[in-house]
Amino acid sequence: MVTGATRGLGRLVAGRFWESGHDLIIIARNNSDLNDVIVSLKADAGGPQNIYPFCFDLSKINKIPDLMSNIRESAGNPDIVVNNAAIQGPVGPVHTNNWDDWQACLDVCLLAPVKICQEVIPDMIKSGYGRIINISGGGATSPRPNFSSYATAKCGLVRFSETLAMELAASNITVNCVAPGAMNSGFTKKILNAGKAATGPKEHEIARSLMEDNPYNEIKAADLVYALTTDPYSGVTGKLISAVWDSWEKIPDKIAELSKSDVYTLRRVVLDDRNIRIL
Repeated sequence: MVTGATRGLGRLVAGRFWESGHDLIIIARNNSDLNDVIVSLKADAGGPQNIYPFCFDLSKINKIPDLMSNIRESAGNPDIVVNNAAIQGPVGPVHTNNWDDWQACLDVCLLAPVKICQEVIPDMIKSGYGRIINISGGGATSPRPNFSSYATAKCGLVRFSETLAMELAASNITVNCVAPGAMNSGFTKKILNAGKAATGPKEHEIARSLMEDNPYNEIKAADLVYALTTDPYSGVTGKLISAVWDSWEKIPDKIAELSKSDVYTLRRVVLDDRNIRIL
């Protein structure tokens, strides 16, 4: 199951699983976009695969149980869930942000994935298998001025994923986050349209550079998302992994070490970490 499956990274992730022979549950807000994805994927079908589209606005948190009930009735409980859908939220200093827009970003980027996990986990536990991938984003690991709602939501999503991974450690259910890196997406265009005064010079320049020279980070991210659901990565859980900056292809060789360390996690840096002494 992939949320936000009709554009950008979500569409690539859906395609990556489809080409590997998986049935798909795809969720997005626009019916026309869903139909477009279905036509595109079916043209590349490699066997008797099924696509189950659901048009749904994930900001309607209290309706997610109804959505998941419909999904289970039509397709069964998903054993792999990719929480990809996101909105950018208001841009600019927090004191200038519209409160409803600020809260809406938390609803879609944080609370909706949490609620989806709450819905799918019981059946995953019963079946003894599950893979949950939550897409992180800019601001999860460091401050991101002028994008406070998005950064707050994504940081919360990472800590939630780490916590959930520990809760499910004995259930053969892994929970990980993927940081896809900067992508040439609709978000990028919105940053440019917001202007340098609202976003800050650094964010505006990154967006401008991406529009001119796309590094195709979304392809790397889709490959990482898929890899984390495969057998060689079955021992990886509770981690935030960058598709761009981390050597994730080598992780299967280091699973024993990683499982005992705080590598690829959020943590507080203390004085000893920087060899700073207080006399």
